[in-house]
Amino acid sequence: MSMHVIDIGIAAPAQPAFRAGPRWYAVHCLSHREGAAAAHLQNQDFAVFFPRRRKTRRHARRIETVLAPFFPGYIFVTLDLSRDRWRSVNGTYGVASLVMQGDRPAPVPGGVIEALQNSSGEDGVLHYEADLQPGQRVQIVQGPFTEFLGQLDQMDAAGRVRVLLDMLGRRTPIVMPRDGVISA
Repeated sequence: MSMHVIDIGIAAPAQPAFRAGPRWYAVHCLSHREGAAAAHLQNQDFAVFFPRRRKTRRHARRIETVLAPFFPGYIFVTLDLSRDRWRSVNGTYGVASLVMQGDRPAPVPGGVIEALQNSSGEDGVLHYEADLQPGQRVQIVQGPFTEFLGQLDQMDAAGRVRVLLDMLGRRTPIVMPRDGVISA
């Protein structure tokens, strides 16, 4: 019995071009272990970026502002695949795996992490400020009125905003930090 090979003209997908030098890579972490994974990777001398945001949570009649991951379940690490022992990242406490593309880690597109770092403080907390205009509809993301929608009334040079909320049949002004509201 003879076998015939038939060429149907479909080429195998090309491997992405490898660029030498350090790049940012996404690391998928175990549930609620982003902080531990970041600390353990830093102990191994990897440069790590763990973006966080301020989040208000309500529980048992208490309202508190906590730091929460901006990308739950992910942190970012700088690797030079030609030099670093990148497979050791997968064995790090708190890490599920590097985000892969085939048999190699998939790099984050250039400029994304740098833009996030420019929008964050020394502690990695993002300070995202949209171009807000008085009269615009906004959502409150901090404090006791978290998730309320209102209308931006005023902004001042000290970084505060006044938002008008519809409560109890009338418009009630609330003054808060500018980073406590986002465009709705």
